Amino acid sequence: MRSICAIEGVEAAGVKDGKFGLALVRAEGTAAGVFTSNLVRAAPVELMMERVRRGRFGGLIANSGCANAHTGRRGIEDAAAMAAIGGSAMGIDERECAVASTGVIGRYLDLDLIGRQARGLSGSLRHDEEGEAAAARAIMTTDLVEKHALIEADGFSVAGICKGSGMIAPNMGTMLAFLYTDAAVEQPILTAALRLAADRSFNRVVVDGDTSTNDVALVTATGTAGRVDPNRFEKALEACCRALAIQIAADGEGATRLIEVNVTGAPEEEDAAVVARTIVGSPLVKTAVYGQDPNWGRIVAAAGRAGVEFDPYSISLSIGEGPSALPLVTRGEIVVDLARAKAAMSGKRVVFCLDLAAGEGEATAWGCDLTEGYVEINGKYTT
Repeated sequence: MRSICAIEGVEAAGVKDGKFGLALVRAEGTAAGVFTSNLVRAAPVELMMERVRRGRFGGLIANSGCANAHTGRRGIEDAAAMAAIGGSAMGIDERECAVASTGVIGRYLDLDLIGRQARGLSGSLRHDEEGEAAAARAIMTTDLVEKHALIEADGFSVAGICKGSGMIAPNMGTMLAFLYTDAAVEQPILTAALRLAADRSFNRVVVDGDTSTNDVALVTATGTAGRVDPNRFEKALEACCRALAIQIAADGEGATRLIEVNVTGAPEEEDAAVVARTIVGSPLVKTAVYGQDPNWGRIVAAAGRAGVEFDPYSISLSIGEGPSALPLVTRGEIVVDLARAKAAMSGKRVVFCLDLAAGEGEATAWGCDLTEGYVEINGKYTT
């Protein structure tokens, strides 16, 4: 499980008080971030979009239970006050203390509670599995499991924790992701690598089609492992983000199955990504997977409305992967065995592979099935 605290120079702590949690992570180094594309951006997002330009973080304070979103000028002031609380607790410059929030929109932070929690954690930061686990739990809302990832490359590592279960859609999703590496990476390279990694991972997850106000992915490079090849770093960061993204999709609110859609043969990579996201975001596809209903026509229909040009009678579609993949359509010809297709949908992970036969672009997107549990959770989210 240990990931971020496997990185030299990273210490973590966290506490959960009912619905309200607080996490502290102390790690000094070069920093970059990517943020939600929602026009309604939470106050901590607004603050971080400005402060990340400094290119350096000394630590992080993150709370759960209150999003501090649509809170106006007071929200911005509260986010800055929270950074000051985190800076004081960790002994770092408050301007270099990253801030993130998640929870209910349209409510103000309880700064007194956050202050008490931070002071209680100030002497508890630790470079071990328990400290990391506490921090990962502290930022959970409707998540059922902690989410960790560690990629060990040749001479350096990249690791991360995240939270996210509902209100997940591209650009990015209701997710907080905190990534760390011991590689020494210059800020422009770090920013470009994070944007690409997020685009190929977090921006390809669809749980319910709603883009949050609070989404943020932050990366800090402590540099203790020295300089590394930028291309190798880029691949390691992408792998770490992908591992976290898949965990978010698998833990979607009310979900019973992870859906993976691999699209090949698109005109360009982004075309493939658009088609894959459209399929995993389709409520009809999601409910079919939940009911183990091999209604493969829903996949073809979703692909056709994605806005990408291809010949419907040239496509191939299968369920599963590798030698055990079961063909449903081969070069436009229906070949499905419905009984076998239904059986192939019984596992916890359902994979569809779609070849558009229209180019060399390929991409993967992830989602989950849509169940009564999702309605139960979100019908009573604040009550």
